[in-house]
Amino acid sequence: MRIAIAQLDPVIGDLAGNAARIEAAIERAEGAGAQLLLTPELALTGYPPRDLLERPGFVREAGRALERIAGRARALTVLVGTIEPNPDAEGRALWNAAAILERGKVSGFVRKQLLPTYDVFDEDRYFEPGGHQAPLVVAGVSLGITICEDMWSADPTPGARALYRAHDPIKDQVARGARVLVNLSASPFHRGKIGLREELIRSHVLAHGRPFIFVNQVGGQDELVFDGSSCVLDANGRVKARAHSFAEDFLVVEIDSATGNVEGPRHPVPGSETAEVWDALVLGTRDYARKCGFERALLGVSGGIDSALTAAIATEALGKENVLGVSMPSRYSSPGSKDDAKALCENLGIGLLTVPIEPMFRAFLETLAPAFAGRPQDVTEENIQARVRGTILMALSNKRCDLLLTTGNKSELATGYCTLYGDMAGGLAVIADCPKLLVYELARHANRKGEKIPRASIEKPPSAELRPDQKDTDTLPPFEVLDPILELLVERKLDAAEIVARGFEPAVVTRVARMVDVAEYKRKQMPPGLKVTSKAFGVGRRYPIAKRVTSVV
Repeated sequence: MRIAIAQLDPVIGDLAGNAARIEAAIERAEGAGAQLLLTPELALTGYPPRDLLERPGFVREAGRALERIAGRARALTVLVGTIEPNPDAEGRALWNAAAILERGKVSGFVRKQLLPTYDVFDEDRYFEPGGHQAPLVVAGVSLGITICEDMWSADPTPGARALYRAHDPIKDQVARGARVLVNLSASPFHRGKIGLREELIRSHVLAHGRPFIFVNQVGGQDELVFDGSSCVLDANGRVKARAHSFAEDFLVVEIDSATGNVEGPRHPVPGSETAEVWDALVLGTRDYARKCGFERALLGVSGGIDSALTAAIATEALGKENVLGVSMPSRYSSPGSKDDAKALCENLGIGLLTVPIEPMFRAFLETLAPAFAGRPQDVTEENIQARVRGTILMALSNKRCDLLLTTGNKSELATGYCTLYGDMAGGLAVIADCPKLLVYELARHANRKGEKIPRASIEKPPSAELRPDQKDTDTLPPFEVLDPILELLVERKLDAAEIVARGFEPAVVTRVARMVDVAEYKRKQMPPGLKVTSKAFGVGRRYPIAKRVTSVV
């Protein structure tokens, strides 16, 4: 059996554009002699469509778009990820489904059974779960069709909690006679997810002795990045075909349902987890800008590693001619930092605009002097500098119609070492989910083929340079201590006592946990940040701002 896999990058809500992508894939599959074409989960609407699904007009237009696509599918069977209205008065109004297109019409639907409601997922808000269903027979082959979460009934992560015990859709399809297993997904990326997902698929293959086809969405959608990495495993659990990661792709594979053999092209995955994160950040930045209507971006360049890494990512994502670095030196900026900012822009080939902030900073201090009389200088004066810079960058963004990229990392955002309406101002927080130690890894990756980020930016002690001789470690523990604590606290959700039990100093753990709690109000006001870890500060982390919790050991 010849099967085509369309790994698509849809735009959420762009029904006409997404339909055109699917129709182009149908034409290509027909030309390749495929008997079946597979598309990702919700390929027609884009994933996740969120509250667009509450608009009746959007639902109706999705149905009309599906009918138009069906008219194009006459020479082969097509599975299109889409929404299916629920005509019953009870339950949710929609199903998350795969439409079956045959002979120019919609012949049926396969409905998603397990609806995720954790981390970034909230599908029970919109969808009714599907029930048991028979395999789909195409060209005499019985196909067990499932959708994304349906294959996650068993999580291969060590120590993971079983989310679903009563029902395993994969096992059910095998019991009903499926010879080939198929999963249509919109499975977002996080560090290590490609390998984890592949191990999950292999566990299903080895349990049931069936080849497995996994079709995944690719592209950036707000804070989420989908890596694609669609793959086909033979009945022995070997990857025999694989699409590119972090790019649209189209595969044609041959499957022998009797023997479980598979033949098809096999593209390599990124060479390391650091390379995966780099590719995810580049794709996420490119797609966020493109899908929001921006062609260019700008950012503040301080001479530090965070802004340097963000600039390098933006340059690869958008092209050097479409990125502007803005240097905003103050009375506290060292000559080395100004030189490093200039060297960065020269290395990357991007534009550099220098706007000193001293006149504006002085004006603020003079204007506020009567109101501040009798009070010593403190963090207030530091924050004024950051907010002057934020105002300059937002003004340039408005005037030039450029997307403003913020440059704060996860370690800073976690602890509140950032300024609201200052360095947090912008449209996209590119490295907001990258802890500081990962920032260093990514910087070295950026320089793998030659120096893009100046060596001095990587090697010098990090500093906000908002007061004389300032260092980040004046306020924060060393990042070699801070980042492991934050991973345990934020990603693994351990409490302070459990973290101390792993060998960390009680006073440091208490201090860090308190900083994370107090800074919640800042993170609620940050721009969307690209998710690259298993738990980011975004829609998947829902902590109250006004709360009273115990963070002490």
